[in-house]
Amino acid sequence: MPQRRPLLAAALALPALLRPGTARAQEVTLRLHHFLPAVSNVHRFFIMPWVQKVQAESGGRIRIQVFPAMQLGGAPPQLYDQARDGVADIVWTLPGNTPGRFPRIEVFELPFVAHRRAAVNVQAVQALYEREMRQEFAETQIITAWGHDAGVIHTRREVRRMEDLGGLKLRFPTRQTGEALRALGAAPVGMPVPQIPEALSQGVIDGAVVPWEVVPSIRLHEMAKFHTEITGSPTLYIATFVLAMNKAKYEGLPADLRAVIDANSGMAAARMAARPWDEEGPKVEEMVRKRGNTIVELSEEERNRWQRQTAPVIDAWVAAMKERTIDGGKLLEEARALVAQYGQGAG
Repeated sequence: MPQRRPLLAAALALPALLRPGTARAQEVTLRLHHFLPAVSNVHRFFIMPWVQKVQAESGGRIRIQVFPAMQLGGAPPQLYDQARDGVADIVWTLPGNTPGRFPRIEVFELPFVAHRRAAVNVQAVQALYEREMRQEFAETQIITAWGHDAGVIHTRREVRRMEDLGGLKLRFPTRQTGEALRALGAAPVGMPVPQIPEALSQGVIDGAVVPWEVVPSIRLHEMAKFHTEITGSPTLYIATFVLAMNKAKYEGLPADLRAVIDANSGMAAARMAARPWDEEGPKVEEMVRKRGNTIVELSEEERNRWQRQTAPVIDAWVAAMKERTIDGGKLLEEARALVAQYGQGAG
């Protein structure tokens, strides 16, 4: 017995961290990857505030490293698969970067379906995602899905009427926006946002359709001096987005840390996402106006012409969805109802 006392004393002297039940709470580092530079409004006013909120609410046990401007490699259309495959833990991306892969969310990208304000669209997209789209994105854990505000047409020549679009090579973000531009007489060219400056400088495109908030980060206002706003709601187009997380990484989190992610997912995160567009977008517009660029507001009569001209794009999408055994008509009805619901009093 006396010989065992030194061993017992040594055991009692072991650091508390090594004793059962007293191990230090697990810490996790996540890598978030996206396609815009760190100066962009979405990075500054949505991604970083969301990251900081998650880190704070986890007591610092979740650390999120943000890699903007495709710093982890690859191209923007590969972002969703990077989340699926674990190249990144979380990504911000556009479903429209991979045309046809996520057909249901396209309903909000159809012409004259979405609202002019992001605050409405973020809620409508997230609500329909929860109802109808979970299976479509089942390869990842979707933190939130949302849409931006009314997109603007930025060109090197003035666009006041449909005829002014004739032959203009315009960058588009999603295939449905591309079809709408084609119906209006333009020559749509698909490409991710980061490619716009080079394409404009080389004459590959004559302009681009993007929301106001992204304009300064790609210096679009310096290359395209004319900007056409589609006033009123519904608006010509929006693009949709997802914040997607690697499913195994999410499921492998300790329960309390998973709860932190959950508390900052869904509608709570979607509402945070509205800020870059609804709050920062008008500031960009005012900056562009003061710079001396020409901003055109489409007349109501002209807007109605555009809506009639693009109506066949919606019909074609509903027919294409039917071929994929998806009830596009029902999705369209739900999307419009949600936009109307969340748009009450939004102006």
